[in-house]
Amino acid sequence: MPDYQAPLRDLRFVMDEMLDFPSHYARLPGGEEASPDVVNAILEEGARFAREALLPLNQSGDREGCLLEGGEVKAPKGFKEAYRQYVEGGWPSLSAEPEFGGQGLPHSLGMVLSEMICATNLAWGMYPGLSHGAADALRHHGSDEQKATYLTKLVEGVWTGTMCLTEPHCGTDLGLIKTRAVPTVDGSYEISGTKIFISAGEHDLAENIVHLVLAKLPDAPEGSKGISLFVVPKFLPDADGNPGERNGVTCGSLEHKMGIHGNATCVMNFDAARGFLVGPPNKGLACMFTMMNVARIGVGIQGLGLMEASFQNSLAYARDRQQMRALSGPKAVDKPADPIIVHPDVRRMLLTQKAFAEGGRMLVMFTAQMVDVVEHGQDAVEREHAEALLGLLTPIVKAFLTEVGFEATNEGVQVFGGHGFIQEWGMEQLVRDARITRLYEGTTGVQALDLLGRKVLMSQGETLKVFTREIHKFCKAEGDNPALTEFVEPLARLNTEWGELTMAVGMKAMNDREEVGAASVDYLMYSGYVTLAYLWARAAKLASQSLGGSEDAFYRAKLDTARFFYQRLLPRTRAHAQMIQAGAGSLMAISANDFGLGFEI
Repeated sequence: MPDYQAPLRDLRFVMDEMLDFPSHYARLPGGEEASPDVVNAILEEGARFAREALLPLNQSGDREGCLLEGGEVKAPKGFKEAYRQYVEGGWPSLSAEPEFGGQGLPHSLGMVLSEMICATNLAWGMYPGLSHGAADALRHHGSDEQKATYLTKLVEGVWTGTMCLTEPHCGTDLGLIKTRAVPTVDGSYEISGTKIFISAGEHDLAENIVHLVLAKLPDAPEGSKGISLFVVPKFLPDADGNPGERNGVTCGSLEHKMGIHGNATCVMNFDAARGFLVGPPNKGLACMFTMMNVARIGVGIQGLGLMEASFQNSLAYARDRQQMRALSGPKAVDKPADPIIVHPDVRRMLLTQKAFAEGGRMLVMFTAQMVDVVEHGQDAVEREHAEALLGLLTPIVKAFLTEVGFEATNEGVQVFGGHGFIQEWGMEQLVRDARITRLYEGTTGVQALDLLGRKVLMSQGETLKVFTREIHKFCKAEGDNPALTEFVEPLARLNTEWGELTMAVGMKAMNDREEVGAASVDYLMYSGYVTLAYLWARAAKLASQSLGGSEDAFYRAKLDTARFFYQRLLPRTRAHAQMIQAGAGSLMAISANDFGLGFEI
């Protein structure tokens, strides 16, 4: 079975030393509750829960899967007990508002816990995972009655939530949905239709499931402007707020999937189910985006957790597995062969995992600070700045971390060689589980269009400038620091080029809008590498300043990893820049009918 130890030392490096979370929390209203002692206790208890309660269920849950009988779904053995421990530990309420039964701690602490959960048992983590987004949507857009009925239960964790968007004929293009909502005399609505790919849509972990469903009213405008949002509970709450009559929503089937077998991914049938409008009519997509943005960051954290798990197990295997001798001569002279960690190519794979995992953690926690400020910041200018940064970084967190997360888990299988392909070692499961992260909550292509088209070009580059100015200030401040020359000089060049590439794509797009789609994925990946380069440069600065103490080995490793990222991974920006500049010509020149197979459209 794969092992896992929460990377607490690295988390403390990022949170306390690099991003100064103690001061960050002190500036938030109620932030004094997030004292260093409280934060340490949360990190240590979260690590214990993930390792002891969730990790042992990961492989067994993958093998067993979920069982559908008579419309009821049973999660794998042990999942329900682990969820009970999760609720009893108060974890669902960690970052929720006190007025709804939450502990009122910053959202960033919940994101730290999410990494540990995703690293140990992603399939289990998806049961409570969407509840946070559902609660957030209801907190922002629900009526007082809906908040009183559903929000407290979601915060307690006794009820879980879902988001029901996708239908058999439409995913990204939600304007095509066919699910209908017919008003009734009592002010509720009858919801009828079918939704697919619904994570945790039906299960036995909680006493009720709160579905947030997109549907169209009879007189709705065409397209996405005619979508409304409804709350549709599995059991209709009775007069006391407890689960009462069964609603007309059932699981029609379970999807047979490549990975995340322990999570119930459901086809949900709504047969005149009673639902209640959330927010204004025909404004459902805007309401759902509140939930989707939370979920997208959460999926990026899934990528981070999986690559951390893969790295830890790859490292342990590479230190133990003996194969051949080092090219420079034997290193383990008392053994018949050297451990494979001495071989350069194995080190390349391990350092790729390490650089992406540690850099990804910096990115997630940097973003987490922005989430805290947007939600609780008292200064309007600071909130506006954080919101702009968060808008830019959310698609990067979601797409870039899942793309490199999949790469990192693949490298984990490669480090193990043939053993990585065998189920008992658990490495192939990490790859299968990681694959979905590039798809759900908006594919990499969708996130790339959101970044380049919506966030950058539609703001005429102003959103990007919020971040590139920050990078420029860092480079200028450290320009005369000889310890950072190897980082600052390439970072400054890339930061300038980032703006130039943006302008070039924007100019082409004025004549041909296909240029945006042609450049978007390479633009997102380029953006991800530059973003991590900035964070690794900041980490290198701190590490170089901290040498000479009792933790020299930790800080030397941080500097060495920064150098590896700059020398071995950051050059990938050259290929992405060239492909961005190549334009749409070679993509769009061939007729759809000329691709082959004799089909015509």
